Amino acid sequence: MAGLRAGQGVLRRKPIEQIQEGAASEQLTRTLGLWQLTAIGVGGIIGAGIFALAGAVAHDRAGPAVVVSFLIAGVASAAAAFSYAEFAGLIPKAGSAYTYGYAVLGELAGWFIGWDLLLEYTAIVAVVAIGISGYFGFLLGQLGLDLPAWMLGAPGTGPGHQVDLFAMILCLFTAYLLTLGIKNAARFETVVVVLKVLVVLLVIAVGFFHIDTANYNPFFPFGVSGAFTGAATVFFAVFGYDAMSTAAEESKDAQRHMPKAIIYSLAISMVLYVLACLVLTGMQNYTEIDPESGFSTAFKAVGLEGLANVIAIGAIIGILTVMFTFMLGVTRVWFSMSRDGLLPHWFAKTHPTRHVPVRVTWIVGVGSALIAGFLPIGEAAELTNIGILLAFVVVCIAVIVLRYKQPDLPRTFRCPGMPFVPAIGVVFSLWLITFLDWQTWLRFGVWLVIGLIIYFAYSYRNSNLAKEQAARSAEPNG
Repeated sequence: MAGLRAGQGVLRRKPIEQIQEGAASEQLTRTLGLWQLTAIGVGGIIGAGIFALAGAVAHDRAGPAVVVSFLIAGVASAAAAFSYAEFAGLIPKAGSAYTYGYAVLGELAGWFIGWDLLLEYTAIVAVVAIGISGYFGFLLGQLGLDLPAWMLGAPGTGPGHQVDLFAMILCLFTAYLLTLGIKNAARFETVVVVLKVLVVLLVIAVGFFHIDTANYNPFFPFGVSGAFTGAATVFFAVFGYDAMSTAAEESKDAQRHMPKAIIYSLAISMVLYVLACLVLTGMQNYTEIDPESGFSTAFKAVGLEGLANVIAIGAIIGILTVMFTFMLGVTRVWFSMSRDGLLPHWFAKTHPTRHVPVRVTWIVGVGSALIAGFLPIGEAAELTNIGILLAFVVVCIAVIVLRYKQPDLPRTFRCPGMPFVPAIGVVFSLWLITFLDWQTWLRFGVWLVIGLIIYFAYSYRNSNLAKEQAARSAEPNG
């Protein structure tokens, strides 16, 4: 009987009607409009892939076929995006995949995804900070400024490197920005996203005239498998809408605006990704592309040093929006899990006037700063992908299950091609997972074991649903 009760406990689901009512004591303020949400989505998608990873994947794994890598990742991401869009319109609350999994597949599935995303999003913030730091180093070199080697990179990344100090400062600055309140932070994000898109368009427009088609041959220097391996690596660069969807509770009209913002942000970003990658691999042979500051060095190589400096500045400013989006995501997932009782309620406390979860924001800021300061970008990036892919699997399965279990729920957006489109998202995500190396699986396994220990030691008995269940059992006729 105890085993049966335990099984029922991990499968208890948070009713969608209860989520929609939102009677919890800690609430977030609804201030974001459609284009602010879209800007946050574009801010999360565009940046890391173009400025930090496109060059590295082209140089080490895919060559010119990095374009194919982005297209493969984009197809998988688009299939999942439609599933996220349906849920975002149906459940306009903080937490995104965690909340969707909790509502449809049960508490353990929700915990699994939420715990996953805490690590994945935090690591992404660190990866992006390291990427910005690389462009910062390039820019300082162009200006003839030499900083002490000890502060320019994580141990093992270069002679005398001990810590990536600039990456750490960026993580802490992003945390500070988020503590100012979502309205002010979103205004800053929107302005910077516009500047970033203008820089990307400048790169594409000018770089087009310096393409040498001979650089596209061979197109698959690492074989077709290299393009798929590259897709698994760049995947986290095409799903910023996932982190953006965690801000549903801060949207003015989430049920209508969230689905549109998800689709708009992914469509805009994929067009820019493909064009930018074609320019990068056309301007330089993949063997000569700098893995850390690809576009700046490419423009410098064709004699456009002034534009290279502009790109470096644009990259530093623009990639900051990716950090903003994913740090926003991890703090809202943590806030939502704590509000549901799966983690201590202390973390769900919001600022009395700004109405943002300040405590978890600073914890994430410090955690991401430590990863960024002391891990090379490759090792930090390996922490990011598997959990996101599994989150996509859960969301795609959940949208199919809910469509058939509760077909009459009022949906402002319906995933097309049901159940085939979500199934494509599941298959592609699982397929991409197989290209990740064993070290990634090992790190993921360790994190999962830690999460299971915490769940059964604390969350299983302290979640809001567990307490409600216990209260019902204690009633005279329970």
